[in-house]
Amino acid sequence: MKHYNKLVRDAIPAIIKADGGVPHTRVLDDDEYEAALWDKLDEEKLEARETGNLEEFADLQEVVNTLAELHGYSPDEVEAARILKNQSKGAFVYRIYLESVD
Repeated sequence: MKHYNKLVRDAIPAIIKADGGVPHTRVLDDDEYEAALWDKLDEEKLEARETGNLEEFADLQEVVNTLAELHGYSPDEVEAARILKNQSKGAFVYRIYLESVD
């Protein structure tokens, strides 16, 4: 038996069953769910950083959208806030690294 102890996408148990496995799952309460999402964000961030794979960036976005929705924000609202912030403070296009301020 291999232990995972992590949040997975909704279809994963069915995929495991289709492959002949027996998944052991439970439904998280609200606090556990939010904590598991933050852990999943860390996991996906590392995977995206290591691989640069498009699917990992999609996973990151999915977790961010889910966390935002948990806090009452739609993906459209997050995108609108991102655009406003880019307009007021810029993005990261010019690769500016602030070392210090006098």
